[in-house]
Amino acid sequence: MKKIVYAAALLASLYSCKTTQNLSSKDQPIITTIDLVNVTDDKVKVSVDPAKITTEEISFFIPKTVPGTYSTDNYGRFIENFKAYDYDGNELTFTHQDDNTWTISNAKALDKVSYEVNDSYDIEGENDVFSPAGTNIDADKNFMLNLHGFVGYFSKLQEEPYRIEILRPDNLIAGTSLTPTTKDENPDDNFSTDTYTVGRYFEVTDHPIMYAKPDTTSFDVQGMKVLLDVYSPTGKFSAQDIKPGIEKMISAQKKFLGDINDTEKYAILLYLSDLQKKDARGFGALEHHTSTTVVLPETMQKAQLDESMKDVVSHEFFHIVTPLSVHSNEIHYFDYNDPKMSQHLWMYEGVTEYFANLFQINQGLISNQDFYDRMSEKIASSMNFDDTVPFTVMSENILTDQYKDSYYNVYQKGALIGMALDIRLRELSDGKMGILDLMKKLSKKYGKDKPFNDEDLIGDIVALTYPEIQSFFDQYVTGETPIPYNEFFAKVGLEEKSSMINTGYFLNGQVPYIDGDPASGELFFRKGIGFNTFLEKLGVEGGDIIKTVNGTEYTIKNVYGLITSSQSWEEGSDIEIVVDRDGEEITLTAKASQPQVEETSITEMELPADSPKVKLREAWLKN
Repeated sequence: MKKIVYAAALLASLYSCKTTQNLSSKDQPIITTIDLVNVTDDKVKVSVDPAKITTEEISFFIPKTVPGTYSTDNYGRFIENFKAYDYDGNELTFTHQDDNTWTISNAKALDKVSYEVNDSYDIEGENDVFSPAGTNIDADKNFMLNLHGFVGYFSKLQEEPYRIEILRPDNLIAGTSLTPTTKDENPDDNFSTDTYTVGRYFEVTDHPIMYAKPDTTSFDVQGMKVLLDVYSPTGKFSAQDIKPGIEKMISAQKKFLGDINDTEKYAILLYLSDLQKKDARGFGALEHHTSTTVVLPETMQKAQLDESMKDVVSHEFFHIVTPLSVHSNEIHYFDYNDPKMSQHLWMYEGVTEYFANLFQINQGLISNQDFYDRMSEKIASSMNFDDTVPFTVMSENILTDQYKDSYYNVYQKGALIGMALDIRLRELSDGKMGILDLMKKLSKKYGKDKPFNDEDLIGDIVALTYPEIQSFFDQYVTGETPIPYNEFFAKVGLEEKSSMINTGYFLNGQVPYIDGDPASGELFFRKGIGFNTFLEKLGVEGGDIIKTVNGTEYTIKNVYGLITSSQSWEEGSDIEIVVDRDGEEITLTAKASQPQVEETSITEMELPADSPKVKLREAWLKN
């Protein structure tokens, strides 16, 4: 998963009869029908029809959490009008245990369950579902089917095969990496039925489908077919507009990965949100084995869209390596309603984010200094979190109140762990082995169908590399020692230098200190970032909602006025900002003064070309 911050300053069900079978039979799939034709009150009808149930009681679940989001979302809260039926069409008694669980009595008589699904996109604002993991129902226009929001599972039947039958309007086509087993067209009735078959419930949730009017393109990269489907509500962008940048990027990624990646088909589903109405507001992407869902605002300019696609899709594509090919039991046998989280977010998200940057320097898409600057920014961002918390502890407890706000750090320090490990491996191998080589070895040892035991991974890594790597993990991953970045940089002829630089009051170059909530229009100071000297003196805290500045009310609509007026503040003048902090209105005052921040830059040492450090650097970045 990759989230993006967009700063305000910048910016009837079908029915299938079954025969009586044993509960564990693989011959009779669980049959799910999703009706996208008869949409009522922005809701879609769904039925789930299992084989013969042999227990007196059974529970039906909609996921509480799904892989890749690392958040509790309770998708069952979007389910309405749940019913359970026997073979004669009579309703069975059930108990709604919690948001996500329905327990059915007299389960031996159960024929099927049915319910209606509401979508998440048009009610975002409170307890949001991250949009790339969410759902959209816009009759005859667009359906974003992240199937964990539509299709549930019965207790102890997660490993049974599923047949998914989707009734759709003829004017909409499916964007997905799944290949339909059948397509039944009914031209006289203006609808068709797409049928897909998957091996188990995980594969249901692993294959999102976006239905929209045709706007699709594809291209081949080294034996892999890439599908690009775009939904742009006003038609501002098309798949053809976006194809060149994506094709160039994925070609470079495939070349970087080499033989580690054998994916035959990969789908990119891009939903562009209409900010003029209630629509998706959580921008970024979510990975799957053979696809990525992306949500971005349609208001972006083409250059911004291309850059954002490069940022988020490159990250998600590298998830092909981990956790999709290399993962623990906690992920392979994911418990959607009582999840046990893995210790190894440093690898799943951190190494993935590192690869998303490393491949660009490796393939000549950015300069050395661009790469150094990105790593420097991650170091600075990571300093906003407790640098002594063992990363494995944070990862294993990421859903708890204590650690959930630290998730952003997996993209910062997690990537830096990957960088430091990469440099150490290069050092120990005289430049011959890096972290990509390690991931290839782990992929060969395990693979997508063979999970590892969480507690065994580090030992396996040490066995596949060098004994000295054990101390690396003991200190910097499972231990409390902050990574001494300068020591690692020195190994490859780099050094950090710090200096104070001037910033704006609300902007540091192109990086804003404030953001906006499109739903409410409110401006707020961003969480998880360091502030400049003026904002620190003022006493600003992340999450503070801006009410007034020097007596003037500001929202998203007039944010540019805030930026321009602050540029004319005179040194020593009185500045007053009223904020809402946790429901309490607080007045912050200070004298205007030139805002500054400490900037740390990474630069190359002046060394001869034949220096061992220069050679090691070349192996690290270009090998």
